[in-house]
This record gives sequence, structure tokens and C-alpha cells, in this order.
Amino acid sequence: MIRFADFSRIVFFTGAGLSVESGIPTYRGKGGLWEEYDYESCACQRAFDADPERVWAFHDVRRGFVANCEPNEGHRIIAHVVQASPSVHSVKVITQNIDGLHQRAGSSGVVELHGSLWRVRCDLCGRCKENLEAPIGDRRCACGAWRRPDIVWFEDLLDPAVLQEAADAIAACDLLVSVGTSGAVSPAADLPRIAVARGAMCVEINPEETPVSGLYQHHLRGPATKMLRELSAS
Repeated sequence: MIRFADFSRIVFFTGAGLSVESGIPTYRGKGGLWEEYDYESCACQRAFDADPERVWAFHDVRRGFVANCEPNEGHRIIAHVVQASPSVHSVKVITQNIDGLHQRAGSSGVVELHGSLWRVRCDLCGRCKENLEAPIGDRRCACGAWRRPDIVWFEDLLDPAVLQEAADAIAACDLLVSVGTSGAVSPAADLPRIAVARGAMCVEINPEETPVSGLYQHHLRGPATKMLRELSAS
């Protein structure tokens, strides 16, 4: 039986499957976002350079949709464990999600591997700031250049500093709980290997087997919220 209380350094590694129960679709598979939209026209730098208005129109739709979604019980369970540290244990949340639901549920210090839907940046002058408007009011920076969502799009590289922060946290953990991630997006998909190499207990929460399921000692097959509830109750 796995209990959070038996571990001192916990990392929650989360993906789109955690937010499904908040009404946010996954990206891949049946009903996924990329079944309906072509990323090459709305989610890569080439598309933005060619037609920033079109790309912003797509992201404004996403902003409006996500703004109307609420953190689910799974987000809140993770936040409760985070808020209990450091008096109980050290806890880190590393997410591939850009929806901000971890923070809205009360988790702090979240490592956002793929950026945030709620930040904008200017690649000309370097300004980067939070923006919670839906739709965004001013798509141009004060310097005159286009702002863009501070998101790791297709064909972008992850921020090396963010990736290193995630790798360091995983290298130090004694329990890794992977929740709702497909294991199909690199380099994020390779991060759990660090925990395995360091001898951490590794738990996968996912309704289905994934390409990296073999890395984990324990597999909880079911909805993220239900499985997290079982872990928190044990």
C-alpha cells in the first residue's frame, strides 16, 4: 500500500489526462484537440510569423474555454499535499499542462514544462508577463512587436532552465506520481527515467497503458481523480 506520508520527497508529474475531468480535452487520441485543429496553422512559430492574428484567434478561443473550467478534485488533492509541505514532506508539481489549474487549485512553485496559456512574451524586447484576459486585449507589446503566448509550441525547444529545474526535482524525489501523461512527448517523456535510475518509487496513474508504462513499479488504471483519491486515503 502506497501512502504519501511514507515519503519525504514527492514529485507529481502531470499531463493532459489530469485536466480532462475539468472539461479540457487532451491533445492526442479520440476527441483530442489535434483531431480538430492543424497545429501547423495555429500552434507553431512558423504559423505565428505568417499570420499572428489567426494564431491569436485560436489561442483566444482556448483562453475563453479554459477560463470557464475549474480545477477538479485531482488538482485539489495534489494542492493539499503541496500545502502540507514542508512540515510533512517536500513536494513539487511538474506539469506539461498550460491551463494553470494547478495554481488555481492552490499549488505553488509549479514547474510548467510547456509554458502557460496565461503568460505572454515579446521575443523582440524580452518582456514576459501574466495576462489573464480572455480574449487578450492588446496583442502588441509596448515596443510595437507582436506578443505571443508564452507556450512551448510544436517545433519549439523547452527552456533549458525549466527543464533542469524539473530534472533536479525528479532526481531528488523518493516518490514519483505520474498523472494523466501520454508518455509520447519528448523530452518530457524521458524525465521519469531519472527517478527510476535514482531508485525512487514510481507510480503511473492513467486509464490506459502508455509507451513508458514499463518504467513504473505501480500502475493505477482509472480516472486521475479517483486514483489520486485512493492514494490520498491510503
